[in-house]
Amino acid sequence: MSSSAAASSGTRREDEDDGENWKKRTVSPASSASPENSPSVANINLRREYTLAVQTNSYNEMWSIIHHPHGQGDADGDGDEILRPDRASVEEAIRLARPTRLTRLVSRYLESSEQASDLFLSLRRSVDLAREMYSPIALLLDVLPATSPIPSPAAQSVPSLLSLPQCDSAFDVFVDFDRGGNPFQAAADGFVDIRDCFSVLKQQLELRLLTARRRHRLLRRATIASATCLVVSVTGAVVAALVLASHALLAVAAMGPVALCCGGSDVLAGRRRHLRERMSGTDAAARETYVLDKHLSTVERLVARLHATVESDKVLVRLGLERGRGQIHPIQEVVRQLRKNHSSFRHQLTDLDEHVCLCLAALNRARSLLLQQIHRLRSTG
Repeated sequence: MSSSAAASSGTRREDEDDGENWKKRTVSPASSASPENSPSVANINLRREYTLAVQTNSYNEMWSIIHHPHGQGDADGDGDEILRPDRASVEEAIRLARPTRLTRLVSRYLESSEQASDLFLSLRRSVDLAREMYSPIALLLDVLPATSPIPSPAAQSVPSLLSLPQCDSAFDVFVDFDRGGNPFQAAADGFVDIRDCFSVLKQQLELRLLTARRRHRLLRRATIASATCLVVSVTGAVVAALVLASHALLAVAAMGPVALCCGGSDVLAGRRRHLRERMSGTDAAARETYVLDKHLSTVERLVARLHATVESDKVLVRLGLERGRGQIHPIQEVVRQLRKNHSSFRHQLTDLDEHVCLCLAALNRARSLLLQQIHRLRSTG
């Protein structure tokens, strides 16, 4: 057994439970019964996919890897701790397979998935940096009064809730916050390149699936024609046997078309089975790529929102700092606004953290499914 086959079989054993659960989610009963009628990727319930994905072993394993104290340092090396099947296994499988459009497609996906994994790990570090950056503000909000003063109609100014020492402490925290950079990038160039690749991959997988469905329909029609030929041949053979019962040789000759049709039927059955397997694997890979693209779109939106939130908080803090130390009411208003938005910001960080993990797990599932397509080409080539 080659090293690529061994690596692939090892990966399949590790993810056997996840693979079975994923097939149940991505292939409906109708598609299982009739491959040519399998549902489009547009019919995927993304909310349900998200709920089920976070319960899989692959997600929990990926979460442990990227949140391990030393996991990110290992991942910054050659990525073997993150991407599976690893690069060596996939490259060997591609090298041994027949050069086709699919092998070139998988090779391109390999490169893009490595770029995507680097991007996701960078975002994972950005989440940690953002939490570290906002940690002093979170501690400040915990110790300062939580209720905002409500002025009476006759009051000329808002009563102060903060003491001068509290105001000075908040001022120092805001100075440090203003000095820090934004952990999230505004530009989305990395997302654009990766999503373009995934879009092409999905389109070509769907085209490959459509071609296989057409061939399956043709073979099914050929099987029907073969069965019709069989019925006609059997009928003719019976009639010939009855009419020419005394001529055994002619009866045997009449059975020739029967054998031919039967043999042709067996050959077509094998080809139909092969096409069904190919359709099932291609459909699963196309679906996985579709789900991954949607996760990536969500990550892109979350990053843009988090970047905008940090920039908005920085503008707010600078407004308070511009009034100078000891100005209680401006600092108090900044604290009030930060408290109002802080819970939502923390939830956004958690959402991004989860979607980064989902994307990395989906990358590996897509790599595994595409590698199975390559091995199928080798076994049939």
